Amino acid sequence: MQYSEIQSVKQRYGIIGNSELLNRAIDIAVQVAATDLSVLITGESGVGKENFPQIIHQYSHRKHGPYIPVNCGAIPEGTIDSELFGHEKGSFTGATADRKGYFEVADGGTIFLDEVGELPLSTQVRLLRVLEAGEFIKVGSSKIQKTNVRVVAATNREMKQAIRDGKFREDLYYRLNTVPIYVPPLRERKEDIVLLFRKFASDFADKYRMPPIKLSDEAKIMLTNYYWNGNIRQLKNITEQISVIEQHRDISADILRNYLPNEDVERLPALFAGHRPLDQKTFNSEREILYQVLFDMKKDMNELKKLVHDIMNGQAAPVQHYDVDFGTHIPEKQDVMLTNHEREIITDKKYMKGSAFHADPDDVNYMEAEVFQDVEPVHEPVSLEEMEKQMIRKTLEKHKGRRKAAAVELKISERTLYRKIKEYGLD
Repeated sequence: MQYSEIQSVKQRYGIIGNSELLNRAIDIAVQVAATDLSVLITGESGVGKENFPQIIHQYSHRKHGPYIPVNCGAIPEGTIDSELFGHEKGSFTGATADRKGYFEVADGGTIFLDEVGELPLSTQVRLLRVLEAGEFIKVGSSKIQKTNVRVVAATNREMKQAIRDGKFREDLYYRLNTVPIYVPPLRERKEDIVLLFRKFASDFADKYRMPPIKLSDEAKIMLTNYYWNGNIRQLKNITEQISVIEQHRDISADILRNYLPNEDVERLPALFAGHRPLDQKTFNSEREILYQVLFDMKKDMNELKKLVHDIMNGQAAPVQHYDVDFGTHIPEKQDVMLTNHEREIITDKKYMKGSAFHADPDDVNYMEAEVFQDVEPVHEPVSLEEMEKQMIRKTLEKHKGRRKAAAVELKISERTLYRKIKEYGLD
């Protein structure tokens, strides 16, 4: 479809905007109008979905037939079948006469089912029969009637989720969704926001007989970057408020900010400036949380491996203690409890008075420098398997090969110890 034809459609139906997504939606509507295919229009509330069924009707061979819009969400569940398909006299309390439903009245034309996702399941079954066979039955009747109606539906609900929740029939969804048309929200067509504001400002200036309001450059940027949860309807309402309330016609960013609800401002993307704790970050998905946890675990393991390597090489490691969870830091001022094995390694050393190195065996810093002093240096990186092997070997040497005693100190079963000894070749 030519650009000039799209512009002609916009002028005819008062559609403002030049975004690619909007032009694509209009193009699909005009192209599908010549057929009798069912169309499902999706988009958030306030994006202007009601324009597209009119475009489809007027550019079709049914344009001389009736066009009936029906808001399915505004009709009570108890009367929706009667409204759509009609009823016979006496079919229920209050049915004092026969009544034609919308599908009978719209024969030869187009019926627009707005908020089709709100239809009850019993009505969905009736609608599916109309779409598949062009047949319906009035409430309280057993006579099958024929109708030749083009159905265009619209919804702001997530239909796939409604199907999973059992609130909408999957077969009906695919029957309605023969041709899908997606109407983009305002935040996906930022280039149109200022154009729409100017149009609304001009309309309200004529309506209230006052000069139109104008935005400063900073205000235009703020308007463009706003989330617009209510889309075009919200933009129109805010423009009207400013036009009526503000005495000055030049609107700055500070003035505009007073009319933009904070809950939508908070949805704007924030610039990342520096490191923040994990619990203060905003993650877009659970996958990002998982990645962050894995990265933090990797960092902690690298630090732990470096610490053990420094200790095994006799270097004074930085005061950075870990508990058995390998990821929880123990505060520096917390008392460090040494195992009996560690104390024996320290006290086995011969401390000669006047020697170059003499310290209290209970001193934490001394322990860090001396524990595992007898272990042969292992070049980084040190694997967890190698650490485990060295610990088992030292414990066996301490107990002179008595495996049962070594297993008790290592807090593992004898069977596990036997398997580890065989695995690491410590026989």
